[in-house]
Amino acid sequence: MTRLIRDYAIPAALSLLPPAMTSREAAALLLAIAQQESDGEYRAQVGGPARGYWMFEQGGGIHGVLAHPKTADLARTVWRALDYPNTPTTWAVYDALRHNDVLAAVFARLLLWTLPDQLPPESAPEAGWACYVRAWRPGKPRPEKWAASWRIGWEH
Repeated sequence: MTRLIRDYAIPAALSLLPPAMTSREAAALLLAIAQQESDGEYRAQVGGPARGYWMFEQGGGIHGVLAHPKTADLARTVWRALDYPNTPTTWAVYDALRHNDVLAAVFARLLLWTLPDQLPPESAPEAGWACYVRAWRPGKPRPEKWAASWRIGWEH
């Protein structure tokens, strides 16, 4: 599934966002985080509530993206562009992330957009880890897995 995420979901997601949000760094970090969170295999957390390859929960990441001043309007715009009715609610997005990889990638990129730092280059895996931890606040971070996730993120 990593190939599906890399070749289709991430490019489609970035095409729905402003050019300032698209970069090789963004695509690589998105793929690395999907690998870190779900091994690029699971759209639903095994034994947990999170959804999408980036493992969003209702109260944290989804609500944060929908409420943040830098991302709320973009989230609504993409929601409408993907032909969902009404205004996106935390529950509606959570439900959609079970099957919409493009929406999940958009929300992952929007969550990264809330960070004050620039996204790190390939030569800075530690900075990538810091971005991931700051944005996702993982309950079980697994730092020993990050080097492999980072490498996968930067593979072409």
